[in-house]
Amino acid sequence: MTIEELIKDKTIKAKEKTGLISQWILDKSLPLDELIAFAEKAKDPVKATCIEAIEYATKQNPDMADETAFAFVTTTLTEKAPRIKWESAKVIGNTAHLFSDQLDQSITNLLVNTEHEGTVVRWSAAFALGEILKMKTQHNTTLLPTLENISEKEEKNSIKKIYLDAIKKTKK
Repeated sequence: MTIEELIKDKTIKAKEKTGLISQWILDKSLPLDELIAFAEKAKDPVKATCIEAIEYATKQNPDMADETAFAFVTTTLTEKAPRIKWESAKVIGNTAHLFSDQLDQSITNLLVNTEHEGTVVRWSAAFALGEILKMKTQHNTTLLPTLENISEKEEKNSIKKIYLDAIKKTKK
């Protein structure tokens, strides 16, 4: 079954599709660059499913992400669809430690998403920024005070907690 056939199959539930694509990536029966090429041309819901599959895969095996995948999710942080934004942020949170020298644009795009009206978009941006902060890179000189300010303004305690936990871990 190809990815196109899987996406078009109405008998398979969305979560199942995501799981299958994720498994194909992990067992290398679907090359990551092929999935990205497919996702780039897809409509938002399908693109989001592809990115979610990458998120599942990178949660289990962050090393399977390459520079192309990291650049792709950094770019898709700026898409209009909230689900694309939040799945992309989660991939960055899972893989940022592998690309510590390529975080500038990711950080910029994630900071924009900290002001999004959607709670899940803000939560996932907080997760990714928190993971980046915990890496203790040169970015922390500006990122730490920025995240402290964002956490003070954030009204959702669940999101505020992510920032405060990351901030606490960097000050140890």
